[in-house]
Amino acid sequence: MGKKLLAFLILFMIVALSFVSDASQAAKKSGKKGGIKAEEIQAMSDTLDGLTKKVYAHSLFSPQDNQQMIEIKLKLDNQMLIAPDPALAPIYYKAGNLYKARNYKNDAVECYQTILENFYDTALAPKAVKELKALGVEVVSPDENQEEEE
Repeated sequence: MGKKLLAFLILFMIVALSFVSDASQAAKKSGKKGGIKAEEIQAMSDTLDGLTKKVYAHSLFSPQDNQQMIEIKLKLDNQMLIAPDPALAPIYYKAGNLYKARNYKNDAVECYQTILENFYDTALAPKAVKELKALGVEVVSPDENQEEEE
């Protein structure tokens, strides 16, 4: 078990480093701070749908499936560093659901929290609150935070 976890962590770091390197090189080449294109968002959505079907069918994830999940999460997180885009909220929600279904609670919480922190005015925010509560996370609404500060 320990060797598999170590191998997964090493694979994750290699993929993460190569993605960050590729993203920074692509940004330098394009010379602009563009966001994720609509086609890429649709491709990520389709990939997450396909992986979700595997979970529902009780199929095993291949290393390529895991790599796709990692790449999608890295793309989303990198885009959030540039500028939050409300078009990413459904992708974060699907990713959160997929992580939750695979028992990756921390990753699921992170996805749902991103929706609440950045896309609180979308229709997915109440759903993210519901999912966080189902995961046992105490959720404080923005209204409650303002009352506490006063």
